[in-house]
Amino acid sequence: MVSLDVLRGLTVGMMILVNNGYGESFDQLRHVKWNGMTVCDLVFPFFLFMMGVSTYLSLKKTQFKPTPYVLRKIIKRAVLLFLIGLGINWFDHAIGGDVLCFGHLRIWAVLQRIALCYLVVSLLAVTINSKYFIPTIAGLLIAYTLIILLGNGYAYDSATNVLAQVDLHLFGYDHLYHKGPVDPEGLVSTLPAIAHTMIGFLCGKLVSSKIGPNQKVRNIFIFGALLTVAGFALSLWLPLNKRIWSPSFVLATCGLAMLLLSLIIKIEQTTPLLQRDGQGGGSAVAVAFLVFGMNPLFLYVLSELMAIVFGHFGISEWLFNSIHSVVSAPKWASLCYALTFVFINWLVGYILYRKKIFIKI
Repeated sequence: MVSLDVLRGLTVGMMILVNNGYGESFDQLRHVKWNGMTVCDLVFPFFLFMMGVSTYLSLKKTQFKPTPYVLRKIIKRAVLLFLIGLGINWFDHAIGGDVLCFGHLRIWAVLQRIALCYLVVSLLAVTINSKYFIPTIAGLLIAYTLIILLGNGYAYDSATNVLAQVDLHLFGYDHLYHKGPVDPEGLVSTLPAIAHTMIGFLCGKLVSSKIGPNQKVRNIFIFGALLTVAGFALSLWLPLNKRIWSPSFVLATCGLAMLLLSLIIKIEQTTPLLQRDGQGGGSAVAVAFLVFGMNPLFLYVLSELMAIVFGHFGISEWLFNSIHSVVSAPKWASLCYALTFVFINWLVGYILYRKKIFIKI
């Protein structure tokens, strides 16, 4: 389905956009400091959700059997993702000359969380029946709710917040994120992220169900609406919080992802906007998103490495100042810089897409 690649491409493009503003950005393109949610806060959860969808579709080809080949493939992919994430963190230090930075190398980050979620959900998928996923999701979210309520998980204070304290005692201060009271990709908050990915997995089951296309869109929309309402209702008690990946955040963002997916599937079914010709082409709208959607991990990693290089060699400052000399408003100049950065990565992806080169782990 083109719609799945389009949503994945939209998500990766937005990840690169919000990660690469320069200076003062619009509020919706920045993470909320603590409680609350912006458009920026939707990007990573949408990616995890889509990974869950893709995991179902991928493992379905093997009939969810835990053969030695399947298990090796799952473990290998998870390990590679984790190591690439560590490699990005290392490169950020190494490019400045701190090659032996292992004593203060941050352990966690986006790819490391993706690796853990992929590993756990994939192993569950090939070892238990998917009918047990819903109670497992509920169990994870309930257990995590108890942890953050009993452990002061909403406290903006690393000295009292259980999430910060667990990471601190297990991994040490030097290996953690230091721009907030908790590591946003820390160990304990990976529990609800796993539940999040499992919801995406179940959506993958809906997407591949053998029912009529209209009914399929209707089901995805209904479940998406229910999750969204449930998430915002729960936020009255447990506020939306990306930093701790609160249970309300899980439900609301998964619901919104399903609503958007149902809309894109409907557009694919009823209009020519998302046509793909299989020859590295298609409609302009489809190609715009498929470029990112067909090489999502590669282009995300490329953007992270490129951002480090641009920052270290002063390219970011030069490019922003050039844009700022034309666009005087700082926030608009920052947006133009981010869009330019996205476009540079898109051009690389477009070359790969036209040549039908799809880099997978």
